[in-house]
Amino acid sequence: MTATAFRAGTRHAPPPDPDDRWLAAALHLAFVLLLGGAVVRLLTHGPRGAHTGWILGLFLLFGALWLLGRAAAPGPRRGEHPTARHLLWLGAVFAVWLVLLVLAPSATWCTMPLLFTGLHRLPVRVAVPLAAVVTVLVVVSEIRVNTGAFNPNLVIAPVALGTVATAVLVHGRRLADRQRLLIADLVRARGELAASERHAGVLAERQRLSAEIHDILAQSLSSQRMLLQAAERHWDTSPDTARRHVRDATETAGRALAEVRRFVRDLTPLDLAEGTLVPALRALAGREDGPEQAVGFRLDGAPGPLPATVEAAVLRVTQGALANVREHSGAARAVITLTCTEDRITVDIADDGRGFDAGRVLRRGREAGGTRGHGLPVMRTRARQAGGTLAVESAPGEGTVVTMSVPLGTPDGTGGDAR
Repeated sequence: MTATAFRAGTRHAPPPDPDDRWLAAALHLAFVLLLGGAVVRLLTHGPRGAHTGWILGLFLLFGALWLLGRAAAPGPRRGEHPTARHLLWLGAVFAVWLVLLVLAPSATWCTMPLLFTGLHRLPVRVAVPLAAVVTVLVVVSEIRVNTGAFNPNLVIAPVALGTVATAVLVHGRRLADRQRLLIADLVRARGELAASERHAGVLAERQRLSAEIHDILAQSLSSQRMLLQAAERHWDTSPDTARRHVRDATETAGRALAEVRRFVRDLTPLDLAEGTLVPALRALAGREDGPEQAVGFRLDGAPGPLPATVEAAVLRVTQGALANVREHSGAARAVITLTCTEDRITVDIADDGRGFDAGRVLRRGREAGGTRGHGLPVMRTRARQAGGTLAVESAPGEGTVVTMSVPLGTPDGTGGDAR
């Protein structure tokens, strides 16, 4: 942050420092005690005469001006410039103190509170010269009233105390400035981090919604198109077959509509809303099974309670894999195999279709930045978000096997919402 930006930022008053209250209270108490000591010194050891009453009145005026002015003309908060009223009050206090210093040298006892409470909020370039002037005046006053042999401490002690007070003042101001700069940097960094997290969250949500829309609408529309194309081919030669394809397309559209409504409501797969993973996969296989492509389901082991995120990911990956089988493989048969063990759940979708070069497809996807299509990239993303992995085994003419495996010992497998 530049100095200009910092000065611009100080136009807005920072929140009050809670330490300022007890520090100000301690300094005010010290001032009152030292002022009281100066008055007692005047009454007990001061010269007697007509002007004693005037000096006592000046002491009382000095104390009243100090205490009342703290409320009527408060000092600036950190980072602010002093107001004209505060500067006027400070000038009046020092003027009365100078008169007292001439008439009653015991007024030097009030020097330290004046340095700390009167000057510590002024700009350093103003406060340091004023502190030096006050120190010189105290030294002159001490030497003036000294009646015995010259005591070096009359010079050394005020200068030492004034130096310490000024050093503490400058150090405190610079430390406060550095703290304000650091806080401003931290606030800016926190804002940038929050904006980055919001942006990442938006991208993740867009990707998730894209995957959901692909699984719900794209796959359903693809199935309907294929069924309607098949119905068109058999429209004249086999009306019963054509009508069956139209009915299947209607059922697929109805189910997609229900999925969309459910998606809008809570983004939970409809099959899982109606049951658990095994019935959902069995129902999916039953819907995809037909005369042109047989789809079977096998269960190996007994699945225990699974997190909802894992169930949804397994179902969506299976739907995506079957959509690829239906659209690209030309397979006559596909089999869904769900394998359940104590620490892992695995689903395999195997088909006897034409297959493909999995390595080349993966390289093409990487070269395209992962933007080619929604099938395999979406399935890989779903598997990764569920804490698992996705593997594709295929070769031209040898069919394809898509395998998703999720270890149940991961946080996703143990900390989710088990059904």
